[in-house]
Formats: sequence, structure tokens, C-alpha cells
Amino acid sequence: MKFANRVGYLTTIAARRAADETYYAALTVRAGLATPERPDRIARMGAAVLRSGLLGGLTTVAALRYRDRAAIIDELGRVSFRELDEHSTALANAWRARGLRDGEGVAILARNHRGFHYAVFAAAKCGARIVLLNTDFAGPQLREVVTREGVDLLVFDDEYAGMLGDFTPKRGRYRAWAEKPGVDTLDNLIAGAARTPPRKPRTTARVILLTSGTTGTPKGAPRSEPTSLAPLGAVLGKVPMRAREITECPAPLFHTLGFAHAVLAVGFGSTLVIRRRFDPRAVLDSLDRHGATAMIAVPVMLQRLVDAGPEAFVGRDLSRLRVIFVAGAQLGADLCVRVTEAFGPVVYNMYGSTEVAYATIATPADLAVEPGCVGSPVSGTTVKIFDENDRAVRPGATGRIFVGNSYQFEGYTGGGDKARIGRLMCTGDVGHFDSAGRLFIDGRDDDMIVSGGENVFPGEVEELLAAHPAVEEVSAFGVRDDRYGQRLRAVVVVREGYSFTEDEVREHVKTHLARFKVPRDVLFVEELPRNPTGKVLKRVLRELPA
Repeated sequence: MKFANRVGYLTTIAARRAADETYYAALTVRAGLATPERPDRIARMGAAVLRSGLLGGLTTVAALRYRDRAAIIDELGRVSFRELDEHSTALANAWRARGLRDGEGVAILARNHRGFHYAVFAAAKCGARIVLLNTDFAGPQLREVVTREGVDLLVFDDEYAGMLGDFTPKRGRYRAWAEKPGVDTLDNLIAGAARTPPRKPRTTARVILLTSGTTGTPKGAPRSEPTSLAPLGAVLGKVPMRAREITECPAPLFHTLGFAHAVLAVGFGSTLVIRRRFDPRAVLDSLDRHGATAMIAVPVMLQRLVDAGPEAFVGRDLSRLRVIFVAGAQLGADLCVRVTEAFGPVVYNMYGSTEVAYATIATPADLAVEPGCVGSPVSGTTVKIFDENDRAVRPGATGRIFVGNSYQFEGYTGGGDKARIGRLMCTGDVGHFDSAGRLFIDGRDDDMIVSGGENVFPGEVEELLAAHPAVEEVSAFGVRDDRYGQRLRAVVVVREGYSFTEDEVREHVKTHLARFKVPRDVLFVEELPRNPTGKVLKRVLRELPA
């Protein structure tokens, strides 16, 4: 009987997976990704994937499908899909000639430009471990990460040479963005190498994304190539992405959000418009000039775009922009409303993490009703809320958020994992579902403070203060307190032309929330310290004198 039950269970799972994959395939057809191809071209595409893996073979597939269409537009001009494949192949051959072996570590410390793409896809064609380094790393963080991850070859932009010092891994170091030409540049390696396909690696490429490190040392979160269409279906089921888009991507490519969409753009034959540094007026000009249909950004970038004011939008045609895909940090209700007013109902707010990937996506319809939500779970994903005793909570109750899907990370490279309940993984956030099944993020699990015996989630205070007209931005969090154990601190940036005193901040919170949620510390700064993805560096703010 037990055997029969087991067989029945496995059969049900297999049928469900088959149905899911059929649904995901239908989404790719709707997006214009699955189109008829000549049999000989299909055979060459398959051979490329068999030879170089899914990530390594992706540029060859794109070159066969999209040929001379622009894959990248950066500050140096355009790169076609054919050129992207040829240049990454040549770079892979050059690195092979210099001793790079299957499975060795290739670290990339580069801003948004073509060199990032060349390095990623060349490393994938060599079956390497690809370590994407945060461009905001300080020297000690960088040295700790490259030592822990076992870096054998380093790609970097000129601007980081001073920070790197004489660090040179055994397979060498090469400049991706070089102010002056030289033998150590990617362009030089590419120019002198063969365009013939490199030999088939014995290992499959793995990408190691790093956690944000806002509270400590960044951790490596490796992820193998997907074996299902589920990650693609998760996005396409909620977001009307289409093949051959023009995608503006100011989000950093080393981050999960930017990297995922950089890879997605190659697979979709979409032109990715990138530049090394974010400038709101340059982005608005680019959206107009290139006729972008999608934009990938983190919340702080959207804030700077709308803060540019209505005059920055005058004379710019943004009517073709159908999707603003935002993730990486809390968007917040106030900013969501402002962005929607400026760009129209095109905002798609994604919630997830480096570890769990996609969890939920809020569509414009969701945000029109609840601008502070992060939407409902994406296809193929389960999201549940548990209390401190690992019991599911009722709708509306706040608890720890757990996510289950088939594309989570594999555990930190330095050891350790996220908390799990069965097949579900903790995101580290606390939140709740409303009666319509929309998820709201109430704060970080480790941000909750107990002050005078009362539980306080700083995110609730942040959300309230952020909506005040005098507040440009705000961060709330707990600090140690000898009497109460912890106390709440609010750090506020006052909007230009307004005034807002400590007493006014406290009175505003007291008027709208419980008395124990009023911050004892109120500090004012000119701007909040952030990492490149827009997350506030609270460890820096905790060091400010009260």
C-alpha cells in the first residue's frame, strides 16, 4: 500500500510538472520568444548548448536567431548579437591559452558596459565559476570575498586598480574598461584570439551572486543553470515582457536583478541599453532617444527620476515604455504612487532575494489598489507566513516569510544556509497577506526590536515618515539601549524647501501609531548611505552619535 501511494504521489508530481512546463512554454510563445526556425539552424543552436552549456551557448543561439540586431548599446556604441558571440568566444579561447581550466573561478569587478558581458559569457564557455563582485566593495571586503571564493582570474575596470593593489590571481588579471590600451585589456585579448568555438568544458558554468552585505560581509550564493522554464515563466506569467524589446537597464549588472535581465535580454533578442554610472536625466533622455519599451531599476533610481521634477519629462516621448521592473529594495507606497503618476501604470514590483530568486510580483492592477504591496506569488512558487514556532499564521497576521520554488540557491559558499521549513526557505523578512492574497513586507526579521517589552517593526515607522511631504528619505532601525534593551532610531533626510524638527517627527508618529513606536532617537543627515542597489547601509547609520 505504501509503495502504491508512493507511486501515485510521484505520478501526480510528474503530471503537475509536465503541466507547468507546458504552461511556461505557452508563455514563451505569447512573448514572441518561440518562433519557427530552419532545421539546420535549430541543430546548430542545440550543438552550441551541448558544447558550452545553457549560459555559454546562449550567445551563439542569439547570434543565429538575431544576427546583426543590437544586443548592447553602451557609451562606446552598439554591439550586435553576432559580435557578442564572436568576442566572448575569442576571449574564452584567449583565457584557455593562458591556462584557465574547467571549474576555476573568474571574478568580475566591472560596471555596466560591454566588457561585463564579454567576461561573463567567455567564462561560461570555459565552464567557470563566475563570481560577480559588488562595485561598491571596500578593499577589505574585496580581499575577503576573492579569498573565500577561490578566484583564479580577475576582470576589473581601471578605476579599481588602486584598490586591488598588486593582487594578481594565478591566471592573471585583465582590464574590462581601460582608459589606456594595453596587453592586459579584454579588447587586446579578443583581437588576438581565434573565433572558433572553444573546446567543450567538463564542468557546467555556475554563477555566484553576492548578498548585499548591508549588515556584514557579503556571502556567496551560488546558483546552477536552470533545468526548467520555471524562472522564465515566473516573470512572463506576471510581466508582459516581449522578444526584441529595447530595455533600459540602469540597475547594476552584478546584482541579481540586473544580471537576470541581462541574460534574459540576450535570450529574448532584446537590446540592452546600459551606461557605467546612473544619471536620471541621461536615463530619461535615453528612454526617449532609443524608444525603450522596458526599464529595469532599483527604487532609489526611480526616486531620483521622479525627483528630477516634471520639467525633466517635458519634450520626452516615453509612450512606448510598457514595463518598469523594480526590485532590490522596498519600493514603498509613496514612491510607487509618484512613479505611477510620472510614468503611468507600468510599474511591476518584484519581491525576492539573492537566495530565493523571484517570490511575488505586484502588477499595476495590484498597485492601483494597494501601492504598498509586493503582489501575489509568481507561478511555480509557494509563499507562506510562519510564527516563531514554525506554525502558519492566519491572513493579516505578521510573521516570517518562507518561499518555496525550484530555482533557489544552493547554500552559501562559505558554509551555512537560510532557515528552512520542509521545502520552504526563509527570506529573512517579516510580512503579512491581505484578504486578497497580496503580500506586504513589514520589515526584516532581524530588524524587529523589543523596546520596553513591546515588539516594534521599524518598517512601519519608515513607511509612515516616507509619506510625509517634508521627508526626502528615511531609515528606521534599532540600536542598543542600556535601560530598554533596544530603542528605535529614525534617520531623516529633509526635502529641500521644508523644515522638520525632532519634536515634529515624534509627534507625527505618535499621532498615527502606538506610543511605543515613537522613535527615541531622531537624527538628520544630508543623504542616506546606500550600496549600488539602493539598500541603506544601516551599519553606517548605527555608528552615528545620538
